[in-house]
Amino acid sequence: MDFLRPTTWEEALAAKADQPEAVPIQGGTDVMVEINFDVRRPVALLDLNRVAELREWDLVDGVCRVGAGVPYTAVIEDLGGMLPGLAQASRTVGSPQIRNRGTVGGNLGAASPAGDSHPPLLATDAVIEVESRGRGVRMIPAAAFYLGVKRNALEPDELIKAVHVKPASGPQYFSKVGTRNAMVIAVCSFAVALHPEERRVRTGIGSAAPTPRRALEAEDLLARELDWDTPALDPALLRRFGRLCAAAAAPIDDVRGTAEYRVHAIDVMARRTLTWAWNDYLGRRAA
Repeated sequence: MDFLRPTTWEEALAAKADQPEAVPIQGGTDVMVEINFDVRRPVALLDLNRVAELREWDLVDGVCRVGAGVPYTAVIEDLGGMLPGLAQASRTVGSPQIRNRGTVGGNLGAASPAGDSHPPLLATDAVIEVESRGRGVRMIPAAAFYLGVKRNALEPDELIKAVHVKPASGPQYFSKVGTRNAMVIAVCSFAVALHPEERRVRTGIGSAAPTPRRALEAEDLLARELDWDTPALDPALLRRFGRLCAAAAAPIDDVRGTAEYRVHAIDVMARRTLTWAWNDYLGRRAA
């Protein structure tokens, strides 16, 4: 197995172009587990840890640009105010050691349906910045990035450079069900983001379909019927929202949970997160 270790982004793109089968590695929290258990044996590893610019974040034209190598710990500590949904999801990832090494970019690259960062990225209309040596930069909406189980929209010579997310304009919440309280892969997960200025709500569902996905019919329901000036959510509307979110899922039975349980859990989490977000919204409006 070759081990490629570029020190600049240009070197990384060149290495990936010359050896497209090389597997990028940042924190290694997914790739190294698969190698250790002999699930995969890549011909080459492309270590991106020495590419300093991947560990940077900044605001560009009012949008938060998070480098692919920014660890979960930095998302929690530095970006929690601007990206609360993503920060909440980051807190649920593994142990402190894993959060110190693991990255949102790595989560996207792995494209596991159970990845914790995917639902909040979908709910916030995130855009993934990717690049190749030959074709340059390409911007991929999160909703178009996931193609199948552990399959993403990257071309063989492309690398993830950054994730672009608008700072929250309203409350955002993330919920996750696991077989225990910590150090666990999601049985299923759900994210919601309120966009009060646009009077819309966006969702993200994880670990309940072949790919992370939004509950589009549930979003359309709230776009039509949610009264943003009401002091409380209509219980009937909330129930309909939960059912439509559950209907958007397409889970399977596996060792972590049954499809039936996942559908039920998505219904419950959708209603809970929307209620939390709505109460937060009312509190901010009254302040």
